[in-house]
Amino acid sequence: MIVAMLGPFLSVLDATVVNVSLSSLATELHSSLSVIQWVASGYLLSLALMLPLSGWLVDRVGARKLYICFFSAFTIASALCGLAWSANSLIGFRVLQGIAGGLLAPMAQMMLARAAGPRHMVKVMGYAAVPVILGPLLGPVLAGAILQHSSWRWLFYVNVPVGVLAVALSILFLPKDEMEVIARRLDFVGFLLLSPGLVAFLYGFDHLKDLTSPYILGVAVVLIGLFLFRARKKGARALMNLSLFRGKTFAAAATTQFLANGVSLCFQVLVPLYLIEGCHVSPQKAGFLLAPLGVGMMCSYPLVGEFAHRFGIRRVSAAGALLTALATAPFIYMGRSGLFMYPLLATLFVRGIGQGAIGIPSLSAAYSAVPKKDLPMATTTLNILQRLGGPIVTTAATIVIDWKGANGAQFFHFPLSAAFIFLTALQGLLVLSAFRLPMRIEHRQEMSLDSRKEALEALPD
Repeated sequence: MIVAMLGPFLSVLDATVVNVSLSSLATELHSSLSVIQWVASGYLLSLALMLPLSGWLVDRVGARKLYICFFSAFTIASALCGLAWSANSLIGFRVLQGIAGGLLAPMAQMMLARAAGPRHMVKVMGYAAVPVILGPLLGPVLAGAILQHSSWRWLFYVNVPVGVLAVALSILFLPKDEMEVIARRLDFVGFLLLSPGLVAFLYGFDHLKDLTSPYILGVAVVLIGLFLFRARKKGARALMNLSLFRGKTFAAAATTQFLANGVSLCFQVLVPLYLIEGCHVSPQKAGFLLAPLGVGMMCSYPLVGEFAHRFGIRRVSAAGALLTALATAPFIYMGRSGLFMYPLLATLFVRGIGQGAIGIPSLSAAYSAVPKKDLPMATTTLNILQRLGGPIVTTAATIVIDWKGANGAQFFHFPLSAAFIFLTALQGLLVLSAFRLPMRIEHRQEMSLDSRKEALEALPD
């Protein structure tokens, strides 16, 4: 578990480190902020580009080999980023780094799901999430220390020794899975429809104020719509098997994952806006004030498995969703009235606890609801939904902010109050979705290859 989570940890850490260093990179590379922001955007879009291929690649190559190959490529790309001589070269190397890093989290999730099995799924996933939570907490601290005492190039060079060590440990400790490899043909047409569609969709939502955004979103909707129409006909031979959603447990878990990721990322965008724009807090202080959110999540993650075993997946996940909704509601008042330091810190800590209790039980339920052979396809589907949730919910909230800013009703003294009302209402839907999860994970027994052969031989002619 420790070795498998090194890849996702570095991937998340790298995104966070760069996000808080864009202004410094623009100065060092003599570039404008509008250009240098593609160092972050290009990385995130290239992550989405590779997601649809993850299921097919695992079936053809195996999760272990794929993880080692892409982790090696991520480490090499990190070194190239450190050697970049201009903004354009850095953006290009970051795209390569994102293509390699995009599969590290799905591969780690898949290997952990296979190793844990239904019995230990929730507990293992809960512990495995802690390193990924550390990434956003350590990222700003690490970036500040590097930029203060060394060159910006060490933002990327720091990955190289850790990556080399992690690849060596992966070769030594990760379980071999060659027996799980399936010779499945690539749905190439589906890939040409879905990957560009996802990238265009995420780009269009991220640049919604641009004049070209409606056209880009229109193209994205057409491409994704054609993919869904085609995938429904191809069934299990498609790049994504839509028949997985026929299972009530998987459908409920996937919906919960989509909403949970959406409200989580949206909240992490709205609160800094509230602190910096509404309360005139410095960005450095705002980052410090957000720390209780991550601390709360770290406190709840290791305990989620025990609570789910004792009280049931549905109760734990729904209670977490309800707790996040209750902890978001005070921001409706604070958005109009200003900064209340101690209530803010307490509310963020409570929300972090609730937020940490939603995702792991629902993710574990989703993995346990599908046969072992369908884990690659389930991982692809869940990761795509997680990627889409954040931009869709965040953009919807910013539309609310812009609308209130233009038409500002007297009831709201600050447009973010309307956005927090919208987010609280959306979290009500998350509570309802969590209540559709199963109470317990079914301990399905997977048949070995020899057992399948014996069963087939026992069938009458």
